[in-house]
Amino acid sequence: MKYNLQILLLLFISAGILGCDFENDTSSTEPDVNLVPVDFGWAQSSVNTVVFRINSIDSHDNFQVISYYDDEGAVKLASRYHDETDWQIYSTPFTGDVTNAHNAISIGFDGDGKLHMVWGLHNAPMQYVRADHPQDSLSFSDPEPMTGEFESSVTYPQFFKLPDGDLLFMYRDGGSGRGDIMLNRYHLQEDRWSALQHPVIDGGGELSPYPNPIAIDRDGGWHLSWNWRETPDVASNHNLAYAYSPDEGETWLTSSGDRYDLPINAENADIVREIPQNSDLINQTTMAADADGNPLIATYWRADDGDVPQYHVIRRDSESGEWITHQVTERTLDFSLSGYGTRRIPIARPLAITTEDNRIIMIFRDFERGGGVSASIGEPPNYSEWSIIDLDSTSVGLWEPTFDPSKWKNDGELHLFHQNVGQGQGETLEEISAQQISVLEWKP
Repeated sequence: MKYNLQILLLLFISAGILGCDFENDTSSTEPDVNLVPVDFGWAQSSVNTVVFRINSIDSHDNFQVISYYDDEGAVKLASRYHDETDWQIYSTPFTGDVTNAHNAISIGFDGDGKLHMVWGLHNAPMQYVRADHPQDSLSFSDPEPMTGEFESSVTYPQFFKLPDGDLLFMYRDGGSGRGDIMLNRYHLQEDRWSALQHPVIDGGGELSPYPNPIAIDRDGGWHLSWNWRETPDVASNHNLAYAYSPDEGETWLTSSGDRYDLPINAENADIVREIPQNSDLINQTTMAADADGNPLIATYWRADDGDVPQYHVIRRDSESGEWITHQVTERTLDFSLSGYGTRRIPIARPLAITTEDNRIIMIFRDFERGGGVSASIGEPPNYSEWSIIDLDSTSVGLWEPTFDPSKWKNDGELHLFHQNVGQGQGETLEEISAQQISVLEWKP
């Protein structure tokens, strides 16, 4: 792209977007990746691959577990040690409604290596179990409550491992357009759950916050971001807000350091990027913190002057303290977001991770690139250049990226849940037989 400098400056000022150079690697040579097959699983909806599955895969030490629904809707687990390629398959006694892509399975290891699991939760009563024994035992006791409070209408369950081995659990209580975000904590030494913030974000009964996964930085700080939605229609998504906790969820601050009066609500939320309704802004995307503790959000929307929706990264700059928006792609395939329930969308919600040298890696899927697994890499310190490579050029249908956070944190190796899946508009199905589930391994 070549523009007159004055025109570029005007564009930056009016759009608030830092321009980028795009380099698209379309060569036939793919990066050094491995696809390790696991089992065959349900594929007529995207329930096995939705991006808000935190986590689809997790590890404790060298032991790794992946969770999925089989073609009959049964909850299954597979395990291996990291240096192995053969998986041990476990059939659990649990089932879920696989016709609804919101009913994803989420797992997480605590510090002792005991696996915790929830499943089948879309405005539904809590379904939670934990393993009878640590690590290599995948037998479970009967389902039980966590705290027993606000557990009758649960959606978007997510586990996060804390530095001391405790677990953080985040979920929505309520429904689309009228929900609250809840935080629970599992106390490893006491073997119990407690309410941490009920709620941390309050929708006020009139709108709903849609949170991205919490990013925990090296110093133990928690970064939380979300968009607001006024109705169950995805077109009403708007704005991106932010909160930071320096003390593991007890207090929360704005990006300028002001303390929130809890719970956070629409009136006091720190809006870090104003995006109006009907901008094709997607909910439930991704968040990360770089090696210096700077938060970033990756998502997509259609800019005021944009022809099609583009992926963007919104990053808090450590020197200025300002939030800077980077356009990551230069897409040409148009689409529009509106309607209720799970949508059939030509691009995936992205996954963002950061490396030791503060590169930003955004994993995504785009029909424009053939529908495979792609990665866009932004270079520090200004992130003015982004290169796109294909990790796997074979189409994965309506797949979205989820990964093993423990493997990435400990070894710098990305292990992605990989499966070709379908998805109809709303909670309708696509006629696809059971498809191979694999783990895509890549060390950037």
